[in-house]
Amino acid sequence: MKMIIGNKSVSASDNETIQVTNPYDGSFIDTIPHATREDVDMAVQHAVTAQKSWKKVPVHQKADLAMAFLELVRENKEDLAQTLTLESGKNITEARNEINNIFTAWRAFCEKAKHLYGNIIPAGMEKGHDKNIVLTKREPVGVVACIIPFNFPCNLFNQKVAPALLSGNTAIIKPASDNPLTVCKLTELLRSAGFPAGVVQVVTGYGSTTGNYLCSHEDVNVISLTGSTDVGISVAVSAARSLKKAALELSGNDAFIVLEDADLELAVREAVRARFYNAGQICCAPKRFLIHKSLYSRFLQEAVKYASALQNGNPLDEKTQVGTLINERAAAEVEKQVALTIRQGSRLLLGGKRSGAFMEPSILADVPFDADIMHNMEVFGPVMPVTSFETDDEAIALANDSVFGLGAGVFTKDLGKSARFTSELECGSVVINGSSYLRSFEIPFGGWKRSGLGTEGVFSTFEEFTKIKCIALKEIISF
Repeated sequence: MKMIIGNKSVSASDNETIQVTNPYDGSFIDTIPHATREDVDMAVQHAVTAQKSWKKVPVHQKADLAMAFLELVRENKEDLAQTLTLESGKNITEARNEINNIFTAWRAFCEKAKHLYGNIIPAGMEKGHDKNIVLTKREPVGVVACIIPFNFPCNLFNQKVAPALLSGNTAIIKPASDNPLTVCKLTELLRSAGFPAGVVQVVTGYGSTTGNYLCSHEDVNVISLTGSTDVGISVAVSAARSLKKAALELSGNDAFIVLEDADLELAVREAVRARFYNAGQICCAPKRFLIHKSLYSRFLQEAVKYASALQNGNPLDEKTQVGTLINERAAAEVEKQVALTIRQGSRLLLGGKRSGAFMEPSILADVPFDADIMHNMEVFGPVMPVTSFETDDEAIALANDSVFGLGAGVFTKDLGKSARFTSELECGSVVINGSSYLRSFEIPFGGWKRSGLGTEGVFSTFEEFTKIKCIALKEIISF
């Protein structure tokens, strides 16, 4: 697989490559270029040049190109899904769902782009401005670096690339080095759909080299990154040096709170679905399960029953429900985190074992309140730590005792309690009678505390990728 720089498919200038392998069996899939600084410089130069003309293209023409892209995705969607499964270990059903999301996302961003209206500040709103009218409009920021994570590469491709292009920016895409192939294919389809040279490009390589240099480049105007908090802090520091905007969607350790009056069957079903989807590699998945003591034993019993029935195997097999993690290193890290949590006083009810990049769905009971996993240790894998609480105050205090604040889920039939929890939980979103793994393309998705800066979605991304210009008509009114 090649990079796209300018309007050409290219190798790295020094011909260095990175191997992409199947995490399920370790088999070789393809290679990607390991971009040099010179390659990144060239991509940025093309982006800067192309943006000068791209910003003048009418929105309806940009939307037409996006629709042409969707037709190409439709023609290639099974190949894209198969590629995503092979390089990610994601089961084929989940991969197909992710490819289908492309149609929802790009249509929604196209519609929103057609409604990026300005405002008018009429004359006389302020003393001394009785004859002045001010118009506002949104203009593109320039070049957007789209840093794509490994866990949902296509969903985040949609969230970043579509609004960047539709608002008149140029986009340079940096996919994860473990599974870059689907994103590279999608970028090639954008080029085939007719997006002009330099408007959308893809550079490949490791985040620590290619990604860091792209984010620090003087001529990149906005960084849109989804990744870990540690990486996000590093990118924010780099962005601050040149006062570029950084939109950061980062780590989470979301609480899943089941109150005494909750629908237990619903809660268990939501817990298992949300925690073990994509082998637990979801930033906004629930990762701390706080169950009222009156429901605690039944919740554990039912959760073990449901989780035990999940089928693992070859991700290309349509019967497989739990695939592998992105690589063996990631699975080994999760295995260590489970062992640590057991040493800290937890009881293993299910799973706990690893084979290569596959980690068994695991349930830990009686997790002490002071265990790392209950606060600041994010486990990016199929692990469900469960503890009990007695009072609502206790649940709120434990849920908030974390450096992260992405989301939370609360199960209750009491509207008053719903209102209290939504008010007091310190996070970017609260889902009532559902898990925090609830993300549509429409909602402004983002976290508090160390879970990120800014929000992402049809509701808000265009604000991150544009800037306001004021046009003053001085003394335009005469009396």
